[in-house]
Amino acid sequence: MLDLNTRIPSGNDVTQHFSLQPSFSENLFERTLQRENIQAAWKRVRANKGAAGIDGMTIEEFPDWVRSGQWERVTQELRSGIYKPDPVRRVEIEKPDGGIRQLGIPTIKDRVIQQAIAQMLTPIFDPTFSDNSFGFRPNRNGQQAVKQVQRIIKEGRRFAVDVDLSKFFDRVNHDLLMTHLSYKLKDKELLRLIAKYLRAGIMKDNHFIESHEGVPQGGPLSPLLANIMLDPLDKELERRGHKFARYADDFTILVKSKRAGERILNSISNYLERRLKLIVNSDKSRVVKTSESKFLGFTFRSGRIQIHPKTLHRFKEQVRRLTNRNWGVSMRYQLFKTSQYLRGWINYFGIANCYQLCMDLDHWIRRRVRMAYWRQWRKPRTKVRNLMKLGVHVQAAVACGITSKGPWRSSKTPGINQALSNAYLKTEGLYSLRDGWIKLHHSK
Repeated sequence: MLDLNTRIPSGNDVTQHFSLQPSFSENLFERTLQRENIQAAWKRVRANKGAAGIDGMTIEEFPDWVRSGQWERVTQELRSGIYKPDPVRRVEIEKPDGGIRQLGIPTIKDRVIQQAIAQMLTPIFDPTFSDNSFGFRPNRNGQQAVKQVQRIIKEGRRFAVDVDLSKFFDRVNHDLLMTHLSYKLKDKELLRLIAKYLRAGIMKDNHFIESHEGVPQGGPLSPLLANIMLDPLDKELERRGHKFARYADDFTILVKSKRAGERILNSISNYLERRLKLIVNSDKSRVVKTSESKFLGFTFRSGRIQIHPKTLHRFKEQVRRLTNRNWGVSMRYQLFKTSQYLRGWINYFGIANCYQLCMDLDHWIRRRVRMAYWRQWRKPRTKVRNLMKLGVHVQAAVACGITSKGPWRSSKTPGINQALSNAYLKTEGLYSLRDGWIKLHHSK
């Protein structure tokens, strides 16, 4: 039985554990089901948390389910070849660009099994992946992809070929993917199990939908399968001598002229559709100057990494939601959630040349927060009393409290800025983008 109380190992990649390094000749299916591998898989699933699948079982409930003996039944079914994965639960979330992203949430037990498979396959496939591939790989990330694009631009390639794959994860061809897997993976039992997961189906609004294509986003195995599917694209681009960077299905090719870019766009689109059976969105695929391109939320101007205007727009929308008066929570909680978002945002986008932007955004955020305080205080008497508590002279406090100005205009008045000063907001926990940017760039 699984030991469900052991600590989560340090590091992000459980495949680095020495006991999980398979060789090509081993029985990978049996190694996948070994206790050490399943235990490591459970630790990773538990750390990632996530919503329940179609059975409604949560991460917290899974240990009791295992202790009841159900896991032993699952492993017996796996070994006998009769195990049937549960359909994934369809969840639709709004994409940053306004579209809809369809996720497929597996049950907890299937997440553990998928993670266990991924831990076996990653040491086999990942070393052969392209150095130009950065998504969902050990010790690689989106920031590295962005910095590679910057380096290529500095070599004189000022045009970007942006190829948009239409619903990539939903349109992966199963036969083609299994063919790519079988080139390196010879264990037929493991191949059959992976095929079962591809065909497990989808539950949406209590209706079962068969899955004849695609790898549902949301499962631990899907990112690796996506990279296996797109690895031939990387190799083809390298064979042709192109300079590029890819993060999952988002990739950009850098060229020296628009004419060359248009030729490459046409050629690569044909390759993707004919050889990989993927659909290129011709309306969104284009050749543009790198200053007009968008890659992983960034753009590039004069060789510098900049935050794309659409990214900035989405950032402000989120801050507005977090500082909205209709939220119905305390200001301290609002500041906590706002700061949590700001910290995560700057940790990713802080690689950009955006010191002045961070200063400007800090000023705007503090004004939003002051407005939120002002709205929460509501009544003039409450406003006057709180301003005086925070050190504002009685006459100035009364003048602010009875003003007819709206919350946004009021947030700029001297009395409110004195009471809710930058220093006070910092002591209340409001995070500073400027401070975060400085820490990232001058921490040593």
